[in-house]
Amino acid sequence: MAAEGNYVRRGLELFAGHGEAEAIVHGDRRITYPQLRAAVLGMAQALLGHGVRPGSAIAVLAGNQPEAVYAQLALHLLGCRSVWIAPNAPPSLSARYLALAEVDGFVYDARTHAEPGAALAAQAPHLPVLCIGAGGVGPDVCGSAADALPPVGHTEPQSLFQTGGTTGLPKLVHHRHDFFANVLAAAQRQLDAGGPRLRQLAVAGFWHSSQQAAGLITLFSGGLLVQHDGFDAGRFLATVQRERITVATLPPPMLCQVLDHPDLAATDTGSLAMLSCAGSAIAPSRLAQAMERFGPVVLVAYGMSEATLLAAYPAAQHDPAFPERLASCGRPLPPSRVEIRDDAGRPAAAGEVGQVWASARLMTSGYWGQPELTAQTLVDGWLCTGDVGYLDEHGYLYLVDRAKDMIVTGLTSSNVYSRSVEDVLNAHPAVSAAAVIGVPDERLGEAVHAVVQLHPDVSVDIDELRQWCVERLNSLWAPQAVDFVDRLPLTALGKIDKRLLREKYLENRGVVAR
Repeated sequence: MAAEGNYVRRGLELFAGHGEAEAIVHGDRRITYPQLRAAVLGMAQALLGHGVRPGSAIAVLAGNQPEAVYAQLALHLLGCRSVWIAPNAPPSLSARYLALAEVDGFVYDARTHAEPGAALAAQAPHLPVLCIGAGGVGPDVCGSAADALPPVGHTEPQSLFQTGGTTGLPKLVHHRHDFFANVLAAAQRQLDAGGPRLRQLAVAGFWHSSQQAAGLITLFSGGLLVQHDGFDAGRFLATVQRERITVATLPPPMLCQVLDHPDLAATDTGSLAMLSCAGSAIAPSRLAQAMERFGPVVLVAYGMSEATLLAAYPAAQHDPAFPERLASCGRPLPPSRVEIRDDAGRPAAAGEVGQVWASARLMTSGYWGQPELTAQTLVDGWLCTGDVGYLDEHGYLYLVDRAKDMIVTGLTSSNVYSRSVEDVLNAHPAVSAAAVIGVPDERLGEAVHAVVQLHPDVSVDIDELRQWCVERLNSLWAPQAVDFVDRLPLTALGKIDKRLLREKYLENRGVVAR
């Protein structure tokens, strides 16, 4: 790849054209576009000075802070492969990712991730270690500024991202230069449209590919990226009002916390032009609440680490004559395409449940170091998403489960889709959030088990919840048992952590996980 074809080089030119406008806000820090450009160039020079070369693979452990943006752009400018480590993964597991990713070095934020960073460095003693900030086990590559471009690498900038890992061992999703070139092209389309500049509030970590894509589109198009390192519903609302946020994305559990927060009624959210709900399925009852409070700006979005945006359901297009569509992901967004296929790989008829396959512009090149998995997942330009769902006669996509979350229960080994049970539980007036998992059962093989978070100062009888589900589903699909928790555990991406719920269930009952 020629140096002039590097997307970061063009991105830096765009930064220079945005004048003195603010680019990033993080806490009390307000960073202008000239400062952003200088910081990226400064980090690139520092990385070169510490031995990073074009083609190097460098692991990065950092939170949702400006320096994460600097690191990604600096590494890509040099033609490196960045390997993003999920902050919630234990160091022993992360060390296995580093080995799989074949990295040449490791960068971590010594200010915010000192303990896990040092632990991971100890797990991989053969790797050179660099730090963002002083006081770590390696030299600091942050803080200097530069004006001149370093020698731009002729090797292809690439990235690896860990998936969320809620259904098993996370995989390393591989995005090549064309993925990021398409991100840059999306930003250029935003610029060419001539509308008001984006003011995005980002609560998901920059280590996730979808957040990176959204954040870079905002920055390349001259918008403002407001970063929160961690989520608090009250802080989210205050920031929307103070910074006049126009765009934000929340996974359903976080959106529900916002809907339940006492500050919501008094908060001015009128600046929002798009409030996306993505990452996992939202209960139709909760989506209806969001639409009532925020209006037509609500957007249900369907995507994943492997394919950033596949389908969407805008509240502005909701037809009350079709209330069932609140349970859908909307229609595929061109040029994205979605197909439902049966177990033999044949296209399924409208309304028939099967595996969801998709094709998109922003799509992975495969899984690094796992060619067999790549071959199973990517076939003729199509991605097997691992989701189970159906398309109705109007082209609306409905997800009923993750393939690995589907519960096989009963004497006839019937399939129960956890999403359907969760939607019914979430519609109960006492329930704030619910997760449904399959648990071992001698009689049924697997039993439907619910973990429920109630609204504050509300109680409900377990038998009442079960009967609620029996009446709306049937006795097979109704939970055999219910556990109540103060708060459902979330992954670093804000999804309900079903893997942890399964582990806790087994642990509490003295069962050894296999």
